[in-house]
Amino acid sequence: MSKKFIRRKRSFWLIAILGIILDQITKYLVVQSFAQIGDTVPLWQGVFHLTYVINTGAAFSFFRGQVDILRWISLVVSLALIIFVWYTPKISLIEQLGYGFILAGAIGNGIDRFLFGYVVDFLDFRLINFPVFNLADVSINIGVLLLLIASFSATSKPKTNS
Repeated sequence: MSKKFIRRKRSFWLIAILGIILDQITKYLVVQSFAQIGDTVPLWQGVFHLTYVINTGAAFSFFRGQVDILRWISLVVSLALIIFVWYTPKISLIEQLGYGFILAGAIGNGIDRFLFGYVVDFLDFRLINFPVFNLADVSINIGVLLLLIASFSATSKPKTNS
């Protein structure tokens, strides 16, 4: 990679790398801190807990047990994002951040799938009975939100009849 490319797309790389590191550290801490899968610590009783679970599927446990497919999807998405950003000549800051967050999430969960055959989840919002998730999932959602914002805030000058 050229220095010019990295400098030009610095925010993309910074968010992706920091996101991967933070995701992996938090998962490591959960695995080291909980004695067994299913253990939970309420941070706000009945509302938000840290709960150690493993997920062999994707979001909301879709494709449960399809780790082989999901690990390759994570890899393909990650490579596609890197190639896309590499060949996109101009990309706004908000788009760099959006793609960086998505890459962090794809690689973060991809690492788990390749190394362990499952993803470690631990963020448990019980108030709304939401599926347990992790920082990689949060990262992907932030990235999608940023790209949606970027798509709606793209400035285009209206044509005028002269």
